[in-house]
Amino acid sequence: MVVIISVLLLGGIAAYYLNKSSYNPNTKYTLGQPVDSLNGVLVYYNGMVGHTDGRNTAPDGYNIGMKHQCVEFVKRYYYQRLNHKMPDAFGNAKDFFDVLLADSSFNAKRGLMQFMNGSRSKPQAEDLLIFDGHAGNSYGHVAIIAAADSNSIIIIQQNPGPFASSRDTFKLKYATGKWIIDRERVLGWLRKVDTVSH
Repeated sequence: MVVIISVLLLGGIAAYYLNKSSYNPNTKYTLGQPVDSLNGVLVYYNGMVGHTDGRNTAPDGYNIGMKHQCVEFVKRYYYQRLNHKMPDAFGNAKDFFDVLLADSSFNAKRGLMQFMNGSRSKPQAEDLLIFDGHAGNSYGHVAIIAAADSNSIIIIQQNPGPFASSRDTFKLKYATGKWIIDRERVLGWLRKVDTVSH
């Protein structure tokens, strides 16, 4: 019994440090290599999901995030493409979504409108899509909706894992006046609206 516990403990410690290190199990890519882009903003390969390569800050000092985490990509996209800086420039992916807000409310920490999964507002291109955490990743995940129609959305993401794609497609359903993204752990989406009354 002691041997089994020791092996499990050592395996857990090894997995933790491999995930945090520059270990790269996918030799098809090198760490920091561009693998995709949306409207001219690059997505970089990160290897293991826990790996970081220092902090990315804008010339004005704005905290974009830890290279090349999912948060860093979406904040860099919003900064470069939409000229948007979040009032609260810190936090994990799932923290972008304020679970205490009602649907179609202004999220003051992020400076964006917030819609819950099951909103009367249809998700659209350039919205941020927020995922809750799970046992393997308590921090959650955030991606950008690259395209949307009445039946599906396509997301673009950074740091989905060493073998996962930067793009994924989810079903979109409309029922009883509400739009639902048919994917586990989707909390909702955030949107930049230039003329918001709040």
